[in-house]
Parts: sequence; C-alpha cells; structure tokens
Amino acid sequence: MSTLDRTDEEIDTLTNTAAAASGASASASFRTNEVYSGAAAGSSTERVDAVARALLKAVHRVIDEHEVTYPEFQAAKKWLMDVGEVGEWPLFLDVFVEHAVEEVASRSQHGSKGTILGPYYLPGQVQLTSPATLPARPDEVGTPLVFTGRVTDLDGSPLTGATLDIWHADSDGLYSGFAPGLPEGNLRGVVTADAEGRFEIRTIQPAPYQIPTDGPTGALTRAAGWSPWRPAHLHLLVSAPGHRTITTQLYFAGGEHLEDDVAEATKPELVLDPVENASGERVAEYDFALERD
Repeated sequence: MSTLDRTDEEIDTLTNTAAAASGASASASFRTNEVYSGAAAGSSTERVDAVARALLKAVHRVIDEHEVTYPEFQAAKKWLMDVGEVGEWPLFLDVFVEHAVEEVASRSQHGSKGTILGPYYLPGQVQLTSPATLPARPDEVGTPLVFTGRVTDLDGSPLTGATLDIWHADSDGLYSGFAPGLPEGNLRGVVTADAEGRFEIRTIQPAPYQIPTDGPTGALTRAAGWSPWRPAHLHLLVSAPGHRTITTQLYFAGGEHLEDDVAEATKPELVLDPVENASGERVAEYDFALERD
C-alpha cells in the first residue's frame, strides 16, 4: 500500500514516526557531511557584517510592518528554541530557505538545471556500476522504475567515470536513515556510468511525502495553513572528474503537489515523463550536461 492509498490517520502515523528520529538524524548527517565541511571558509569579516546586518534589518522591518506584539515575539522565541532542541534546523532551512540560495547560485552556473539538496542526503552509499539496481527490501512495494540517460560535457561529449549518487523515498514517502524500520542504505546508491556516459538504474517510483509534522516545523505549517507535502522525486548528485557537480531532484509528470511543493524546489526542466515498457516497468530518460570546474 502506498502513501496515496492510505487514510489521513495512517499518513500522520507514518510521518510522525519518521519525525521522531529524522530531526536528530538530519543534524548528525549535516555535522559529519563532507559536502558542507568548510562551507563558511573564505567569508570575510566585512561579508559576515553585511549579510548579518541585512538579515537583522529584514527581521526588524517585518516586526515594524506587521506590528508584532510581545506575546507573538515570545511565541516566536520559544519556537526557535524548540527547533534547535529537537534538531530540526536542517529540515526547516532546507525546506523553506535553501531554494532561494540555490536560485542565487544558479545565476552563474551552466549545464543541466539543479535544485535543492534537502535534508535526507547520506554520504558513503554502496558503489554500483551501470546497469545497476538500487538496494531494496526483498518485498519492496512500488511501481518498478528504470531511470536511464547520459552524462556529457556542455559540448555533448561523454564523461567517462561520471557518477550518479541517487537516493529517494519509498512507496510510503519514507527515507532510509531517517525513518525507523528501514534497512540501512535502502533505495540509495552511487552508480558509475559506462565509458559513453550512459547509465541505467532500476528502482521503484517513490511516493509524495509530508515533511515531519509532529515537531516545531510541522507546528508552523499548521499554524500558517501551509501544505506540508512534497511531490514524488528522485534526488541526485551527478559528478565527473574536472566538472562541477550538479545537485538536483527529478519529479514526475502528473504527480501530486508539483504546484504546491512546500520546499518550492520544482522546475519545469526537472519533470520526467515515464513511459511503460513491455515488462510493465516505467522508463524515464534524462540526460545531464556538466560544466567544467
């Protein structure tokens, strides 16, 4: 049974079970993740001063324009403390803020479109060679998906040694490493393309999912009346020696929540349109073009 077939009560049980562990897991992953190590290196005192002052002025402006009361200020202070205590800062920032940082970064980038990384990346996954099948439980539920394509440079020449670090949720919208009961490394892997940059990855089509709703981030979405849903998607880090790594997510045509993604991370260029083959598998093709470092 997939998330789409479950009742609201069953969905709440699943997402809340995930929320109990996902905050701590996301924080631990962030602190040990080499993708982020040294992220602040090179920021000058002047740069920190300028950005910090601008951020504080923006907060002051909101308080003034909306005439924020002391009770509202105290509620916000408690909420900020709660987010830190349960380890939800990676979740909150990746869902509500990262897309703006990514849009700024994309202004100077060329090649395939990127989008946010999100809070559920885990490094060090199993190394596979194309054609590959992602690790899964023997009874993994879900529609079979074959994801194929090529990795090239901006001129269309194949990139030998290209890798695709891929991960995604299961048919219940849950991620291994962040939800209890899922095997380590489930639906995660690092796939090396062939000499022509071609890849073929077999897995299942993931389900849409709610961000964890039983913590302070969920409390904010409820209080503001926001949808907590993300559309179904594949996460990818696509890399090749001497080229810029692309961080992206690929969605599915006709999927729910493409228009109201809580993370505001969808882009038209990132939507797959799978077709069914004779074996009943859904086949989705997508090519990546990487620019040089």
